[in-house]
Amino acid sequence: MNHKYYLKTQKEQNQIQLKIGLAAFLVNLIVFALSIFSGLYILFLLSVAVTLSIIAPFFDIPALKKSGKLIYYSSLFVAEKELNAQIIIHGGSLFDYVFVIDRNLNGKQRTQFILQKYLEGILNLIDAYEKSDDTTIKIKGTTYFLNERTANKIGLKVVKTDFFQKVILIYNYVNLLISNSIAKGKLAFPKLTHIKTFEGELQQLINRKKYLKALHNKLKSSIFQDTLPKNQF
Repeated sequence: MNHKYYLKTQKEQNQIQLKIGLAAFLVNLIVFALSIFSGLYILFLLSVAVTLSIIAPFFDIPALKKSGKLIYYSSLFVAEKELNAQIIIHGGSLFDYVFVIDRNLNGKQRTQFILQKYLEGILNLIDAYEKSDDTTIKIKGTTYFLNERTANKIGLKVVKTDFFQKVILIYNYVNLLISNSIAKGKLAFPKLTHIKTFEGELQQLINRKKYLKALHNKLKSSIFQDTLPKNQF
């Protein structure tokens, strides 16, 4: 898996987390001082909430991966450990975007790359389970980059996003804003209405494995062709 963070030594990973923690502390310290002078203490509370939302993935995800509660099936696709015949899947987080997405790619290429890695993750998930007796497992996830048409083609259907998930999305809006801006290569405010929850049985994904592979290869080829110098053609 080509993930720059996990290719670093444990010492280097710890140093990165320390720098992120110190940066967040300094930001909140400055905002706290401003709150004292202005009397607007809500600014400090908002600052703490926003910074925690932003930095949390840089600590939580490596810890969950280490404990085995999160499994990477591609550099931008993770799944929670199976529980009650259900696997919760997630696209890449802000943490993953920072360490995986090539800054030389333009907005279109980045979006294609994210979707390609999402499909790569689904294919690897299929490979991990299709030879077992657990193909009736339900797959469920919430994502911004998979539209309903593509989801239906690969065996997933749109379901109502539960209230708790909506609250989490609203709380993490600044996190989503930064992630979406990295993905688009420019400032891009995410529309929460575009974020959808999908679900389906693993067997349905297995049945569409051929289509998934074709779409994955098409995206991968498209990104490669777009990154070649123009004089190559």
